[in-house]
Amino acid sequence: LQKLLVTHECSWVFTSATLAVGSSFEHFIARTGLDDPRTLIIPSPFDFAQAGLLYFPPNMPEPSQPQFGPSFIAAVKPLLQATRGRAFLLFTSHRALRAAAAELRDDPDFSYALLVQGEAPRSKLLESFAELESPVLLGTSSFWEGVDMRGEQLVLVAIDKLPFASPGDPMLKARLEAITQQGGQPFSDYQLPQAVLGLKQGVGRLIRGASDYGVVVICDPRIVTKGYGKRFVKSLPPFRVTRDEDQVLNFFEQRNRIEA
Repeated sequence: LQKLLVTHECSWVFTSATLAVGSSFEHFIARTGLDDPRTLIIPSPFDFAQAGLLYFPPNMPEPSQPQFGPSFIAAVKPLLQATRGRAFLLFTSHRALRAAAAELRDDPDFSYALLVQGEAPRSKLLESFAELESPVLLGTSSFWEGVDMRGEQLVLVAIDKLPFASPGDPMLKARLEAITQQGGQPFSDYQLPQAVLGLKQGVGRLIRGASDYGVVVICDPRIVTKGYGKRFVKSLPPFRVTRDEDQVLNFFEQRNRIEA
């Protein structure tokens, strides 16, 4: 990148909603090798505190435990009833997505249109989501970003796990080894900030306009139980935070009355 920069005598502007981890651009600057750039964080014009809630369901098992998948669906089901669908369920693996899709299809009480990544092209799934009355879309990484679904059609985004990259990825292994050889800390220097940026992308699917509202559900208990969980929360929009399901249901009940 430096070779490209020095060949052009001009200003360069790097802009995105997901460049900073918390209030720091250190991770982006280190990854791109920029030389002492000027940085600026522009606050969002949206009133997140009024527009929605950030909900961490209590009593969730650790993500590595077999019962985590069913517990995720159990935590989300009452909310789907309250929202009448209109939800994205975002997963960190295709395996978890397929298991959740199978469980919802086997549930006789689940009556919403189910759209599952892999069963139709991405563009078709999004088109169907925009047209159907009570859709629930299940997606993995490609639905965590680049999706702009505005208005009351999407009012619930539920995320199963914090999006840490798979430790078996050869590219990730090479990067972590390089960081170690350079005297860095692979987890804090790369894995954690990358996961924070990924979560920001997923959470960002919900509020896309000034009149949007809804709830973001993050079911991974590590965001509460681990010390690094605070870095995730500080990087997210300033929603009101709750661990009380009744508060979430009351939020949607009040919104449903307004819609009616």
